[in-house]
Amino acid sequence: MEPQPIRATIYLDPAIHTALRLKSATTRRPMSEIVSDALRQALREDHDDLQTFEARAAEKTVSYEDLLKALAANGDL
Repeated sequence: MEPQPIRATIYLDPAIHTALRLKSATTRRPMSEIVSDALRQALREDHDDLQTFEARAAEKTVSYEDLLKALAANGDL
């Protein structure tokens, strides 16, 4: 059994609301479905980013200045 949706109140910029209404009308999808899909995608990206940060946590940190010096020394700048 699928969980029931939860009703929530959100405040949107008027232009975003207009775009959402138009997208809903042209795609024949409910606005709530479009918003839920967009939030799900944003959260998925955050999750992926956090996994990447965790995987790279042991890597040595390089300062911007050192990176520029290395690029110059290799002839890449």
